[in-house]
Amino acid sequence: MTVLIDATTSIMVQGATGNAGAYHIGEMLTIGTRVVAGADTGKDGETVHGVPVHGSVAAACDALGTVPDATLIFQPAHRAAASANEALDARIPLIILVAEGVPVHDTLRLVQRARDLGVRLVGPNTPGLLSPGKAKAGLMPMRAFSQGTVGMVSRSGTLSYETAMELTKRGIGQSTFVGAGGDPARGTSMAEAVGLLNDDPDTNVIVVIGEIGGNQEETAAAYIRAQGRKPVVAMIAGRAARPGRRMGHAGALVSGGVGAFADKVAALQDAGIAVADSPADAARRVAAILQDGNR
Repeated sequence: MTVLIDATTSIMVQGATGNAGAYHIGEMLTIGTRVVAGADTGKDGETVHGVPVHGSVAAACDALGTVPDATLIFQPAHRAAASANEALDARIPLIILVAEGVPVHDTLRLVQRARDLGVRLVGPNTPGLLSPGKAKAGLMPMRAFSQGTVGMVSRSGTLSYETAMELTKRGIGQSTFVGAGGDPARGTSMAEAVGLLNDDPDTNVIVVIGEIGGNQEETAAAYIRAQGRKPVVAMIAGRAARPGRRMGHAGALVSGGVGAFADKVAALQDAGIAVADSPADAARRVAAILQDGNR
């Protein structure tokens, strides 16, 4: 079992003919992901790696004769909301929105509309979803990941890739990776993603990679304290960041006494979660947990 996507998931790619869309369609197909259609305004009739491209989401759904299970949106921030609303109009059940810097009010409207329609939104500012060896819906480098039983939730793409690589080097694979997104507003929260992994029978350990800013990690810690059933290892980026200065992501900003590194670490430790200092340390801690579990 995997979380949100697997080898049977049918996926549309919006922005399929752009550089990012075309490249990652190729990568997705390499591991057997079911990419069933592309959608791009003015590109009707084109193909990308053999995948048919249509001029709109509605046209793609008409050609398929059904609604795909998910859509992956490779559109710039100023076009992201319009593309996501196309997917919402079609009632596609899972929308993965990659773009960084989507206007906050656009995101809030998308989040509310997705909730009203019963659609799951992942992102914006997410590297996407990956179930190694089964399906990819995002832009993460597959060489960093391997198939296994460690679930990952992260606000940071690059730190998650490094952590996955450290795990992989130790022979420890991953069940599902969920990019929770680094913008101030987003669809699926870290706590929700942890909950999905908590309920996944093929996930034995969960790795949470957070960063300063907001309260996502604190909320995830509260969920784990109340309902967590699996061991969790966490890592928080931004130890040396100064208050009021944004670090990397739009959501990585300590302001008004909210989102500080020390507060996040304290919340996680209070929930009984081991907090690592680096990707290598996170992998070491996961290895120790798995070793203890096999004794």
